[in-house]
Amino acid sequence: MRIPKDATLLRIFVGERARYDGKPLFEAIVLEARQSNLAGATVLRGPLGFGHSSRLQSAKVLALSEDLPVVIEIVDAPDKIDAFLPILDVMMRDTGLITLERIQVLRYGPSPSA
Repeated sequence: MRIPKDATLLRIFVGERARYDGKPLFEAIVLEARQSNLAGATVLRGPLGFGHSSRLQSAKVLALSEDLPVVIEIVDAPDKIDAFLPILDVMMRDTGLITLERIQVLRYGPSPSA
């Protein structure tokens, strides 16, 4: 699979407790991205954050949160990301934050000479 040099970064912010069809939302999004043949997805768990409620979510031992921030990053061609957005909208319902950035892909996978 190839990604064009000029690509799009889709970044999705959700809480760890958010669910979709009985599984964690972040997991469901990654599985759906794979099903949609997107180039790849990475899930990052945040040790500290807050969202629209302004309630602080922390991984500190004394204030252990059960709803830490999770970020899913997906990179692919702009048209493939655009096609995924309506699916994502249904999955996210009224939770989270979605951002898009234009990016340049410098490398994806093994080099052609490998």
